[in-house]
Amino acid sequence: MQLQGKTAIITGGTGGIGFAIAASLAAEGAEVTITGRTQESIDKALGELSASVGSDAKVKGLAADLGTAGGARTLLSALPATDILVNNLGIYEAKAFGDITDEDWLHLFEVNVMSGVRASRGYLPGMIGKNWGRIIFIASESAIMVPQEMIHYGMTKTAQLTISRGLAETTKGTGVTVNAVLPGPTRSANIMEFLRSVSEHPDAGEAAVEAEFFDKYRPTSLLHRLIESEEIAHLVTYLASPLSSATNGAALRAEGGLVRSIV
Repeated sequence: MQLQGKTAIITGGTGGIGFAIAASLAAEGAEVTITGRTQESIDKALGELSASVGSDAKVKGLAADLGTAGGARTLLSALPATDILVNNLGIYEAKAFGDITDEDWLHLFEVNVMSGVRASRGYLPGMIGKNWGRIIFIASESAIMVPQEMIHYGMTKTAQLTISRGLAETTKGTGVTVNAVLPGPTRSANIMEFLRSVSEHPDAGEAAVEAEFFDKYRPTSLLHRLIESEEIAHLVTYLASPLSSATNGAALRAEGGLVRSIV
């Protein structure tokens, strides 16, 4: 993938999709920095990355809460430049629309949207200046098939698509690209807790709860199973590489065929 010597930052990289992306980029020779909210989570992830990729992997971590302006300043102060920025940090919750408070709306917007805005604002000028860079937003199929059980989450993912496309417009004629990836429901440490929270049979086995979720909430999925984080990381690694130079301003779907439209 021609990533040897490239530097990469993956926000929210201590687990799930972010961790898989970090492992994939590191395996390709990139110098990877993951962010997380606590040093404990960073240290644990770095140990797992070294075990997964190898002791010669170039990985490091930075503890910072990128859901805040202060956390963004910490990141940009510690790492003023990067070749690749993956805006992966995101949170979600299932909640009926009438129960979503103002604070809930603002919190998800701050974490899911503003974290990427602040990081992109900090790193894009340097990428433009050296005429090469990659910014990738990890959005969701919920951006275009908004789930009724978490409308506020869907709103943040739609916002990411708008920001990604808008930033891509500013890269015209350069070697910088900005794209978004739309994963479908993906296996992670907390996914089963979420699936049980919307299940009619929360005490059933994991396989039964997963099957019920796709039958009831995501019936159009062609995979009809949870996506593995590595399946998303493969696409992100390609987008991060020089090989993807003709892909800019795109929203690429990796949602298992859940979205029925062909564009």
